[in-house]
Amino acid sequence: MSDLRFLEASARDRAVALVDKGTFTELIGPAAKQTSPHLPVLGEAVEFDDGVVTGIGLLGQHPAIVISQEGRFIGGSVGEVGGAKMVGALMLADELAAQTLDPARRPIVLISFETGGVRLHEANAGLLAHAECMDMLQLLRGRVPVVALIGSKIGCFGGMGFVAAATDIIVMSESGRLGLTGPEVIEQEMGRSEFDASDRALVFRTTGGKHKYIVGDCNYLIADTLSAFHQQAAQIADLPWTAIEAMRRIGSETKVRAQMALTRHINELTPTDARDVWAAAGNAEPQSLVDMDLDTFLSKVKRLSVEEA
Repeated sequence: MSDLRFLEASARDRAVALVDKGTFTELIGPAAKQTSPHLPVLGEAVEFDDGVVTGIGLLGQHPAIVISQEGRFIGGSVGEVGGAKMVGALMLADELAAQTLDPARRPIVLISFETGGVRLHEANAGLLAHAECMDMLQLLRGRVPVVALIGSKIGCFGGMGFVAAATDIIVMSESGRLGLTGPEVIEQEMGRSEFDASDRALVFRTTGGKHKYIVGDCNYLIADTLSAFHQQAAQIADLPWTAIEAMRRIGSETKVRAQMALTRHINELTPTDARDVWAAAGNAEPQSLVDMDLDTFLSKVKRLSVEEA
C-alpha cells in the first residue's frame, strides 16, 4: 500500500498509511453509524462515516491524530456529523497535549484534506464546523503541530481552504490543489473567458502543488505516494517548535505585513497567468517548470519571498 498513489487512495487508506504500520485505531467508524440527520430529509443517501475518517496511531513515539476526508462522498463536503468528528479529533489532541510532559512524545494532528468546503445541504451546520475547527487550531497552536496534507482528487477548496491555511504546515504533492473558490465555481460565476475550468493545465498552474510551492502557500512539495506523505509527516513530528512556527502563514503582525507586501508585489505585476508570477520569482524559463520531474523541479525552482519588503 505504501507505493499506492496518494491521489488514488481512499480516505481510510490514507488515514491508515499516514501512521506507523499496525498502529491505527479508527474512532467513530462506520460501525457507529453516525449519519447526517439532514440528508434523508432531502432524499440524499448517507454514509455511515459521513465522509470523514478519524483515528489515532503513532509516528515513532508521537501520538498522531488523523482526520481524512473522502471526496467520493458529496465531494468531501463538510456537514454536521463530519464536522463534529473533525472538531472532536482536534479536542482529543488538546487532551493528549495536556497529559504529555515529554516533548519526545508530543502529539501531532494530520489532516488529509479532500473537500470543496461546506456541504450546501447542511450549510449552517457546515459553516459552524468550519468555525469550530478554526477555534481549535488556535487553541492547539504552540502545543500540538497541525499538518495539512493535500494530494487527493478533489483538492482543498471553499471554507476548508481557510482551515488549511490556518494549520502550522502544509504538505502537497504536484497533484494536490489548494484554493478558496474552486475552478468550476469561478467559471460558473465569472464566465469561461475569465477561467476555463476544463483547461486542466490552467487549473494546475493556478491551484496545483508546484504553483503553491513557488508562492509559499505550501511548505513541502513531495512525491505522490502514501509512503512519501508518511515519511514527511514523521519528519515534521520531530521538528522543534521554532521551526514549525517559522513555517506558518498567519498568526502574527509580522506575518500579516509580509503577506500584504507579497500581495502588493503580485498585484503590481498584473499577471495574466501563473507563469508570470513564476518568472517574477526569478525563474527565467517558467514554462519549463510545468513538465519538470519533482526532484529536478525542487533543485532548480526559485520561490517568491514572503519577507516584508
